[in-house]
Amino acid sequence: MEEKIILLVEDNPDDVDLTLRALKKNNITNKVIIAKDGVEALDYLHGTGMYAGRDAKELPVVIMLDLKLPKMNGLEVLRNIRQDELNRLIPVVILTSSAEQK
Repeated sequence: MEEKIILLVEDNPDDVDLTLRALKKNNITNKVIIAKDGVEALDYLHGTGMYAGRDAKELPVVIMLDLKLPKMNGLEVLRNIRQDELNRLIPVVILTSSAEQK
């Protein structure tokens, strides 16, 4: 049986921990790959960089994408995903935080 992967793109370790706890609490047992910036996320998706050799046709079932990322922001990553024929249909959940009280 093929393992269903969630790609979590988040640079803040506290937010990574919070997300992983929320997934576990809701009995989501998928393997979670964590990318710490936009470039690493695209490397994972394309099987390049530190993920060279990974079969890029094995897609995550969902991408959880922070907008505020180092190297390449979340909107640029999303734009790249949507322009790529192989990745364009992967569901993307946008994550962001705000200091506003509302």
